[in-house]
Amino acid sequence: MVIWKQWKRVRTRYAMLKKLGIVDWVAREGANIRKGYWRCARNPIIAKAISAERLKKAGYFNFLDYYEAVHV
Repeated sequence: MVIWKQWKRVRTRYAMLKKLGIVDWVAREGANIRKGYWRCARNPIIAKAISAERLKKAGYFNFLDYYEAVHV
């Protein structure tokens, strides 16, 4: 959701989805989603492009991993 919110314009969303390896027409479809940010984050197109592994590699932490580390 955080990354999707950073890409404010449809043009930026389309370009970044293409850069992440999504096919042209699927990226165009995904970039034009008009739902809220949290709802878009669960979309299969966006979930494929911005996976948990990519987020971890970019330096974002997973809340579940953090919770398990703290409460074990």
